[in-house]
Amino acid sequence: MTQDPTASSVDFDRLLKLRLVVARRGEMDGARWWNTVGLLGRKGALLLSRGFPRTHHFAQARVVFAAARARCEEVFNPPACMTLWSLPAAIEDQFDARWSHWLDERDRWSAFFEAIQEPTPDLLAALRAQELLADRHEEAVSRLRRSAEGRAVPLPGVSPPSDDVLVLLAAGFARGEVGKPAVPYARLEG
Repeated sequence: MTQDPTASSVDFDRLLKLRLVVARRGEMDGARWWNTVGLLGRKGALLLSRGFPRTHHFAQARVVFAAARARCEEVFNPPACMTLWSLPAAIEDQFDARWSHWLDERDRWSAFFEAIQEPTPDLLAALRAQELLADRHEEAVSRLRRSAEGRAVPLPGVSPPSDDVLVLLAAGFARGEVGKPAVPYARLEG
């Protein structure tokens, strides 16, 4: 298997955090973008900790990520593009391979999961609170617009996967409305 050189330049811990913050915002007790209700919140932690006492945070994440991915594909699934929930295969493979590492470091991640438990009405504020959104990203997001049909948020130009693009793919969800997700996407090279 040939490794995609762009995959090695992605900070997978950051990608996990970005996905977690967006996933939490999109739940039914937040923006109502996907059909999970507070699963990444306190009730979800309590519910899943019974069956997964040591790894419940990551079980919560897996479920909400799957719901978010499915909902976003249903709303807008562009060809030859990437979204926060649908990255090039090499990146998704490496992301999936990191789960065992994160499970081994579950104590280090507990504080992050606890910090995102409360729903937030402002995605950008939530990303800033977790030090995932720099001023340059926020400025770029302020220039993003929803597509004419309102289901997507295109990033300008053609973008290879990078940490900055992943931040914009996450922060671009702020252009959606409650109950109406707008899926940020970037066109891939080649």
